[in-house]
Amino acid sequence: MNKLFSLLGCLLYLSVTAQQKTELQVKNTYPVATTDTPEDIISKAAHVVPTPNQYRALKNEFIAFIHFGPNTFTRMEWGSGKEDPAIFNLKELHTDQWCEAMKAAGIKMVLLTVKHHDGFVLWQSRYTQHGIMSTPYKNGKGDILKELVASCKKYGLKMGVYLSPADLYQIENPEGLYGNGSKYTTRIIPRAVPGRPFSNKTTFKFQADDYNEYFLNQLFELLTEYGPMYEVWFDGAHPKTKGGQQYNYAAWRQLIHTLAPQAVIFGKEDIRWCGNESGKTRHTEWNVIPYQDDPAALNNFADLTQESLGSREELYKGRFLHYQQAETNTSIREGWFYRDDNFQKVRSADDVFDIYERAVGGNSTFLLNIPPNREGKFSPADVSCLKEVGKRITQTYQHNLFKDATGPKQVLDQDAESYVLGTNDLVITTPSPVTINRLVLQEAIATHGERVEKHALDAWVDNQWKEIAMATNIGYKRILRFPEVTSAKFRIRILASRDVPAISNISAHYYQSRPPQLQLERSSNGMVSIDALQPAFNWKPHGENALKNIGGAYRIFYTTDGSTPGPGSHEYTGAFKLADGEVKAIAIDKNGNGPVSTQRFGVIKENWKLQEASSSADGHPAAQAFDASAKTYWLSKENNTAPFISIDLGATHSLKGFAYTPQNDFPGGMMAKGIVKVSSDGKTWNTVTTFEFGNLINDPVTRYHYFKKDAAARYVRIETTEIAAGGKTVAIAELDFFE
Repeated sequence: MNKLFSLLGCLLYLSVTAQQKTELQVKNTYPVATTDTPEDIISKAAHVVPTPNQYRALKNEFIAFIHFGPNTFTRMEWGSGKEDPAIFNLKELHTDQWCEAMKAAGIKMVLLTVKHHDGFVLWQSRYTQHGIMSTPYKNGKGDILKELVASCKKYGLKMGVYLSPADLYQIENPEGLYGNGSKYTTRIIPRAVPGRPFSNKTTFKFQADDYNEYFLNQLFELLTEYGPMYEVWFDGAHPKTKGGQQYNYAAWRQLIHTLAPQAVIFGKEDIRWCGNESGKTRHTEWNVIPYQDDPAALNNFADLTQESLGSREELYKGRFLHYQQAETNTSIREGWFYRDDNFQKVRSADDVFDIYERAVGGNSTFLLNIPPNREGKFSPADVSCLKEVGKRITQTYQHNLFKDATGPKQVLDQDAESYVLGTNDLVITTPSPVTINRLVLQEAIATHGERVEKHALDAWVDNQWKEIAMATNIGYKRILRFPEVTSAKFRIRILASRDVPAISNISAHYYQSRPPQLQLERSSNGMVSIDALQPAFNWKPHGENALKNIGGAYRIFYTTDGSTPGPGSHEYTGAFKLADGEVKAIAIDKNGNGPVSTQRFGVIKENWKLQEASSSADGHPAAQAFDASAKTYWLSKENNTAPFISIDLGATHSLKGFAYTPQNDFPGGMMAKGIVKVSSDGKTWNTVTTFEFGNLINDPVTRYHYFKKDAAARYVRIETTEIAAGGKTVAIAELDFFE
């Protein structure tokens, strides 16, 4: 460790430690004593550090999920566990193509969902036939995990596994092990299977019931037969439980720590969920957070979804202060599993790059899901996005504009093991003026923990300091984003900290802005407007998704015939009228083209009227379900009547499908299942279809359902038969119907 102290830092350090009765040591978890003062608690928090495994995981920065299984073929988000394994009718597998695309994106580790909630396994397990061994793929001899591991080695990617504790197959199968009432007895792990010996001769004795034994046996296979695993991912979701089944996590932990000593465990003491699946990040993400019980002894870990986790006020409430880093997870597509290339939207490179900067640059790890299609490949749109994101990351962050600067050597040498201790003003001078719009800062968290609570960046402009950006904590990494500024002298000010700050790295970068992604909206009378997209994420980017076209920097072109827009298409100069149809639009400036934005619009709502609704809560009338604004919504009252809404479309239309946009004000009221009925007179109703939308609460985006055949209708009735998470009221932000 290269501990180089400035004179000021040394004096400040000695001053602080002299006031302490004993010098605190760094730990992964610090207990809080009943006699600790608020100052004592904050001092302890400043000495909580990641384990070596956690620190290595943080340095991965950008990692990938692969969701693949029966749901890929059934087009469902969550399976039932009752699926015939043969439905996984995979003909070919292209794991090299996956890894090539992920490597190009800058991804460093891959997590494969080797078993999702349906219980179907993607490897040749000894302990079940519900999996790849019972599919047509390679006549039952295929092994998705094995092939992916080989490709990861080829492309230099680390591996990890997602093994769902929930298992619907073991619940629904009459001979299933989940919640079968079996007793806890001494079990030998792994259980010997004739003809399938293990090369690893390690064995364990655990007190376990049948399902925990099953789970431990499968963990043993995964951690001993496929090379090193660097993360084991436990999902907390439970679509269904049975028999009061409990998990012996203490045994799982011991087995993982023994067989995969380099692995971190997600969903438990090492890594936590960020609290959403949309890629939303907190403005301030502390990884030192309070617990009421010692995390090392906990069996169950709650989801931490509140906005403030590690603030001083929260730390004062804890009995243990623990380092538990966040993973910011989302999918490149709408949903975790592949459904189709026509209606399932794919994130733009703008979106993914924005999340990358906010997640990695906000003291967390970015976990992006890329689901393979039914041909065993990443779809072209996904690959294109990944490669563009990787290109932007490389172009922006590979070139450090402070490379030849002068200033504190320890923060400019890009060595994580050197740092400046105790300096609150860091001045950096470049040989000539540089233009920057990104600044990367890192603390020496491995040795000194998270300390900085507030900091600012200044630039020397017009012979004076001008504040350019301000943010709260730093932690592992903070990326400051701001309008471009040109200067030869910059200053970083530490405005508040929990202890003597230890700054490890500072680098400056420039991101070449691009034409923005666009958003397309239509009023109730059919007028379509196009503008720069305002992202739903709470940390807004600067430049790449500008809200205003300042100075006419870019022009917008659009099409309504399905073709790709360009300079030869209609130029957007103001709102235009469009009946049922699809609009594609693109922004173009001197630097090139922005991403193509597409929006499918249904029947114009100008003449729609509410016919009937089961009920409406105060302030949320049923007409708000079709007022052409997703910001308002119909909310039914809580009663024993199944919620329904009937709409008079004003004329007869030949309908082929509909879209449901859930509300986003609160995590409830999501219409999970329902029935669509049509009528010509509003009295006699015919059922057209039933529908089901999965995972709505965590992924509340517009969902589409298309009918098997067209249905003539003037009146449409939507009946809700199931509300997500057992809700009692249903909410609809918007309904659209397509001809």
